[in-house]
Amino acid sequence: MTKMPFLVFLLNSCQRRVQHWIEAQTPEPKHLSAAQAGVLFVLEKHNGLLLGELASQLDIVPSAISGLIDRMQKQQWVQRQKCPLDGRAVRVWLTESGNAQLKPLKNQLAVLNHKLSQGFNAQELAIVERWLRHIQTEFSNQ
Repeated sequence: MTKMPFLVFLLNSCQRRVQHWIEAQTPEPKHLSAAQAGVLFVLEKHNGLLLGELASQLDIVPSAISGLIDRMQKQQWVQRQKCPLDGRAVRVWLTESGNAQLKPLKNQLAVLNHKLSQGFNAQELAIVERWLRHIQTEFSNQ
């Protein structure tokens, strides 16, 4: 019988290595975090989301989104506006400066995706994707 690999160790180790690789590829000044890049990508497709909707899209807790958006607003990549339908709610909008960050991010993502998928065929990648989505579902809301 084959020994089961320590999947959680491998998953954590891979995440750290990919994160280090991303940081090494980012030109100076290194001012854009992975979470901030995620915000830009989400807002590109769904501009004007409520803070809670944005947190949900990024799979982060609502309390973390406020500080993240604060830092991005200081960089002038996003702006907050009160929701015209509900004065208590705040929507987040991508700015022109934030939009300008997207092209280099997409180029970097294309290189990373190529590196991650090198040596695997479409069927193998589909299994990896299915496994990762399974983990997302299995550990959601915990």
